[in-house]
Amino acid sequence: MRDDELLTVPEVMERLKVGRSTVYDLIRSRRLPSITIGRCRRIPARAVREYITNELEAAA
Repeated sequence: MRDDELLTVPEVMERLKVGRSTVYDLIRSRRLPSITIGRCRRIPARAVREYITNELEAAA
């Protein structure tokens, strides 16, 4: 996964093993940054990695 790669919501769902509504909740709460291109929502791969890292640090 490259830093500049943009992921779709289904790809993020698969990587985090969560449902669609959870991904959109993370986006709405600004815990997972995203951009909109046309009508498509894209999440930077870097943001997914940072989210995982932050959650692991918070749990420790």
